[in-house]
Amino acid sequence: MTSPKPLLVHTAELLEYSFGDDHPMGPDRVRLAMELSEHFGVLDLFDIVEPPGDCDEYVRLVHSDDYIAALQSGEPHPEAGIGDHEHPVVPELPKVAARVVGATVAATQAVWLGSHSRAVNLSGGLHHASAHAQRGFCMYNDAGAAIQWLLDNGASRVAYIDLDAHHGDGVEEMFWNDPRVLTFSVHESGLYLFPHTGFAHDIGGSEAAGTAINIALPRHVTDIEWLQAVHGIIPPLLQRFRPEIIISQHGADPHVNDPLADLDLSINAMTLAYRSVARWAEKFACGKWVAIGGGGYYRDSVARAWTQVLATVAGAELDLHAKLPPNWQDRARCASDMTLGDVAAEAGLADFRPERIMTNTACAPMVATSKSIFPYWGLEPYRGHAT
Repeated sequence: MTSPKPLLVHTAELLEYSFGDDHPMGPDRVRLAMELSEHFGVLDLFDIVEPPGDCDEYVRLVHSDDYIAALQSGEPHPEAGIGDHEHPVVPELPKVAARVVGATVAATQAVWLGSHSRAVNLSGGLHHASAHAQRGFCMYNDAGAAIQWLLDNGASRVAYIDLDAHHGDGVEEMFWNDPRVLTFSVHESGLYLFPHTGFAHDIGGSEAAGTAINIALPRHVTDIEWLQAVHGIIPPLLQRFRPEIIISQHGADPHVNDPLADLDLSINAMTLAYRSVARWAEKFACGKWVAIGGGGYYRDSVARAWTQVLATVAGAELDLHAKLPPNWQDRARCASDMTLGDVAAEAGLADFRPERIMTNTACAPMVATSKSIFPYWGLEPYRGHAT
């Protein structure tokens, strides 16, 4: 029997996924999101369970034994990204990272096997890790493990939607040549930003051409341009692919305040996209949806974005004008406008309608991606000239 509530897979140990207090991937990101969600009553809308204790079997779904052993050794292995300036050796971190993987797999199992129609792991979304190396603050690739578990357990059409500011290279790489997996990544162009990959012409391997979809955006893209790209590319392809389940990654770093990206998005626009993913899951994937976290390095905007992710998974709409707790800036240790949304962005989004994407006004990244991908699915590319 399917629970009427969505599932949140969480335990305090997941908050310890951190490379140090002074590292961008510090310990407060998920903690503050959970605290803010609790303040707004969102956590009450979920069934909350802990991930399994022993998650090694799930890690091994996508990572090599040599890499796992190198991490567990507690010694630097520069060839695997272990111990460099971005990834200092933290001896206890592999165990925590394995539980992050276990949490995303447990969320996916619950949805696939039918105990819940929706599930979320805010600690997940470590999308850069490869089979053999640590990259982009990501030790193990939880989304990759969840997708591989699905494929090993009968799934034949899995859609992965990545809304992080950085290209979802690790997940794409793992399923580059697998036609059963459709990967979307909407990100700041690799011309400017790590990992410097994910261009419109990157479309998948020879056995899966057209299943890797990359929308590479310019710096300082606006809310409307970003929303047009998201809504102009993703739903037409989901309609053709008809996934059995959607896994979506919700890195909060597209927000204008984020220090590690150059996009200019508001919480309001990001929330509109979260709600669209929810609709797409209902329309194209029989309601089966797993949401995970990802990047995001400005504590205030991460907490506000992920509170909206949780609310959306739970089917609730929070007031973007709602006031944050009075002591919020002290808790977050950063400046905040003290409302759940970005009020200044509201006017610019008032007239946005997802169903009204105009083919003759498509932005250049939309045109480029549609020209590279749409013909594989029998769709007409958008008009215009990609630049």
